[in-house]
Amino acid sequence: MDFIMKRNDRNIRRAKIIKALAHPSRLAIINRLEKGEACVCELQKIVDADISTVSKHLSLMKKTGIVEDRKEGLWVYYRLRVPCVIRFFDCIDAVAENGSDINNQYSTRNIQCQNDEVDVK
Repeated sequence: MDFIMKRNDRNIRRAKIIKALAHPSRLAIINRLEKGEACVCELQKIVDADISTVSKHLSLMKKTGIVEDRKEGLWVYYRLRVPCVIRFFDCIDAVAENGSDINNQYSTRNIQCQNDEVDVK
């Protein structure tokens, strides 16, 4: 039971992180931060949104541990806390590029569900 709870907690954390990545503006911010830290005003220009919207995106990504910030006077600079998130993007790109091949691979495996196994509500 304890193993199942830990596994479920891990899946919940993963889902929160993936959700925090699931917006084109946040992806653009991360792509920029891959090159190094940037101030909020620079990130605002990249996503072409008002400062409050950019701040909300950054806050969500900070809360999930994707980015971190540092303050220098009135300026706030952000950087990737875990640069390995870029490898996750590489994986997503590979899935997107090979998606049709993957779908064909699974469709030729002849995997079927039994009707009584499917719970339809």
